[in-house]
Amino acid sequence: MTTAQNFGFGTQIRKSPYFDATVRWGATAFSVYNHMYIPRDFGNPEQNFWNLINDAILCDVAVERQVEITGPDAARFVQMLTPRDLSKLAVGQCKYVLITNAEGCILNDPILLRLEENHFWLSLADSDILLWAQGVAVHSGLDVTIREPDVSPLQLQGPKTGQVMRALFGDSIMDLKYYWLRRVELDGIPLVVSRTGWSSELGYEIYLQDSAHGDVLWEKIMAAGKPFGLKPGHTSSIRRIEGGMLSYHADADINTNPYELGLDRLVNLDSGADFIGKAALRKIKETGVSRKQVGLVMDGAPLTGPNTTFWAITKDGAAIGKVTSAIHSPRLKQNIALALVAVEHAETGAKVVVATGQGTRTATIVERPFYDPKKTLAAS
Repeated sequence: MTTAQNFGFGTQIRKSPYFDATVRWGATAFSVYNHMYIPRDFGNPEQNFWNLINDAILCDVAVERQVEITGPDAARFVQMLTPRDLSKLAVGQCKYVLITNAEGCILNDPILLRLEENHFWLSLADSDILLWAQGVAVHSGLDVTIREPDVSPLQLQGPKTGQVMRALFGDSIMDLKYYWLRRVELDGIPLVVSRTGWSSELGYEIYLQDSAHGDVLWEKIMAAGKPFGLKPGHTSSIRRIEGGMLSYHADADINTNPYELGLDRLVNLDSGADFIGKAALRKIKETGVSRKQVGLVMDGAPLTGPNTTFWAITKDGAAIGKVTSAIHSPRLKQNIALALVAVEHAETGAKVVVATGQGTRTATIVERPFYDPKKTLAAS
């Protein structure tokens, strides 16, 4: 039997409140994300994908650490961090945002949750935004408190998650709208639930606010989900690439700006708000970008796994970019990838060559996302 003692990089890597439960339920390998363990293997990743798109999976994503921002100037401070206009963000609402630096480049792409008028969480991708926010606050002159609270999210994702949520919380939870949140309790366990997730499927995130209940919460959700085929799982690289969802450090990093990724909608230069990177982003918009994110469909046999290095892309023998995320989609029966290429070569339908870790492949530039481009499944 696998035990928690079989895994370990040292005490500097934190374990989530669900760590022991995920090992009991079959996690066999972990990665590190935000200085924490995240389960990355419950067996066959293709089966995990089918479990996600046909039924439901429960994922330990406590690595999505929260940066909590409170105080009289909390709303003004949060707006400083992001180029997205937050003037209409209501209490109880969530938004996907970018955190940009003075050069207009992306430091993180979290979900922002507004719990109260002056109480926000940033639910992070993989970078140290707690330190960034605390540093920005030092000379801001704003009255804010910034800390990491005892909050650990789970993701419940897949088409049958509504049925699982109804079993857990009753019929009223079905009124929760896409990208909104609600405070709830489950047998006395304090939670925040949001209609969000990193899967492009119907799903919820369940934010535990007391880590002492982690093991019990996991078991309660799995028990409630058993009649609906709920399985333990991990975030699916196949599904998120199909959906064109970014993985920070892969598809975006500190040298990538929003316009390269086609995320213009998340940059509001005409709002009255002053945010970090505004001048730089205005200049980038005026001068244009030198590279652009595209989708690729690659020829050849199915890839045997995701890329673990950036794959060079060439055209007529000249380097024009790199593949950032690649996978074989068993549903689409195609090798699909997200890539950054020189803007002059980013035309849909163009043929390129990719030097993969599994041989050289020809590829065609296509629109992305590859599946359900209007996010009708997630918003349903």
